[in-house]
Amino acid sequence: MSSETIVTALFLISAVIAAGVLISAIFPAIYRTADTFGSVSHEADTQMRTDVKIVNGYSATSQDATLWLKNVGTSRISTGELDDGDIFIGQPGNFERQNLQGKYTIEGNGNGFWDPGETLTVQVHSTYLPTTSGDTVYFSIVLSNGVKRSTEFTSG
Repeated sequence: MSSETIVTALFLISAVIAAGVLISAIFPAIYRTADTFGSVSHEADTQMRTDVKIVNGYSATSQDATLWLKNVGTSRISTGELDDGDIFIGQPGNFERQNLQGKYTIEGNGNGFWDPGETLTVQVHSTYLPTTSGDTVYFSIVLSNGVKRSTEFTSG
């Protein structure tokens, strides 16, 4: 009788130890998966709340272009995020990539953020811009969070 009690106790202790080992092996994987889903959800929310509209573009028959963009989303964009953005400009099929850093001004702003409703003026110098009036200019902006907007306009 006492031997059955000892065997049962050993089986119970073994089961508790096995459950502890199993939980300690699985818990980190579950934690990493939950953290990944949280990060992806946050990025998707940021992209959905960020919206930009290209209002107007002007390029004289030179190597300079000016574009005006409006933040029509619900989130503000920091100048650090703008500095990490890219612009593509030139003729359709023949354009170059430039970093956005140092090429923009936030109109009427002094807080370091491109707030909803504010206008961003982008001034670009590029040898890829057309030199003939009436030619098509391609412009695209890609923010650091992946939001992209493109337009084409005529020079002149």
